[in-house]
Amino acid sequence: MAASRLAVRAKAAVPVAARLCRQADALAAAGRAEEADSVYRAALAADPALAGAHNNHGNVLRALGRPDEAASAYRAALACGLDLALVHYNLAAVLRQTGQTVEAARAYRRALVMQPDYAEAWNNQANLLRDEERLTEAAISYRRALAARPDWTDGHDNFATALYLLHERGDVETAARLARDWRRDHPDNPMARHIGSAIIGDSAEERAPDAYVRQTFDLFANEFDSKLAELGYRAPELLAEAVAMSGPEPRGDLAVLDAGCGTGLCGAALRPYARCLSGVDLSGGMLAHAHARALYDALDEAELVAHLTAHPSSFDLIVAADVLCYFGELGEVFAAACTALLPAGRLVFSVERLADDAELPPYQVATHGRYAHKEIYVRDALSVSGLALTMMTQETLRFESGEPVVGMVVVAVRP
Repeated sequence: MAASRLAVRAKAAVPVAARLCRQADALAAAGRAEEADSVYRAALAADPALAGAHNNHGNVLRALGRPDEAASAYRAALACGLDLALVHYNLAAVLRQTGQTVEAARAYRRALVMQPDYAEAWNNQANLLRDEERLTEAAISYRRALAARPDWTDGHDNFATALYLLHERGDVETAARLARDWRRDHPDNPMARHIGSAIIGDSAEERAPDAYVRQTFDLFANEFDSKLAELGYRAPELLAEAVAMSGPEPRGDLAVLDAGCGTGLCGAALRPYARCLSGVDLSGGMLAHAHARALYDALDEAELVAHLTAHPSSFDLIVAADVLCYFGELGEVFAAACTALLPAGRLVFSVERLADDAELPPYQVATHGRYAHKEIYVRDALSVSGLALTMMTQETLRFESGEPVVGMVVVAVRP
């Protein structure tokens, strides 16, 4: 009799648990993680065998910053029979987060055995390998991610980083071989073309492709300011000093263009000079952050040379902080700036410096995708464009891998 009553109660608990589980799923989807956690616990108390509820509860616990509990939830899902690649992937992610790298690697391998085309698992396994400085293995894993998901922008960016790190470590041949494969397999991807060619060392591009610049900075937009702070980034500060030294006091009477404005890091320094402060950038993601600063009168998503050419005799001051490093040949952009400036208008910019070695070309793209320029080339290109050089100083623009990146801060005037 007692056993019969227990069976009835167990049967009644099943629809209650399912209803609670649906309620918890809805709360989780609405971003109400704390409430979802409570309801998942109630559902699993009613029916501990709900494997899907364990997995979804793990996702909520992870969102709440409780990775150890999330790992227990994912393990419970597996124990209840939800032996899926997704659950092993979820488990691997929280194990990596808590420093259990051996167990995380095992879980990623299990997920990939079950689902060999699981791009996210290949990518995150590669992240784990990169953390351990197993860079060749990481690059191969990123490549497998891209084979499964060829148009994945984040995957291409991660693969580019792995190749850059391999090259910097001295594994030049391995990096070049993998870059050739990357460029061959993804000929239409702008990052594969530009960074791949830079790492191989056979780039013939006079500037970085617009699609590459847009893709790179859209990816970078949300963490741009914090990452540059970590690198000791000084270009906005240095250009602000150059503006102050080279021209009149800030009286709010100039038409100013922040060329390649990005997230607007130069905006606060330029605003006191401006009757009208405009910004232009290729990346919509970066412009969204610039807009949030509420410093600009106008922000345009456009290619720089085209924008300058479309605004003849419009600006008293054009500032370009770490923008011309995405141009190799500078003649076209200098000529466009000269066209866009009013008489006596100033162009203030920074470029990375290439050593004045007779064996080096006038400009050269590095493995990170940016160009460096010889000082004599910058001087000649300004002269040909019709701009008069008034100031050029050598400065440390930022640090990379603990080493200073030396550049030039330049002021030129339209006569």
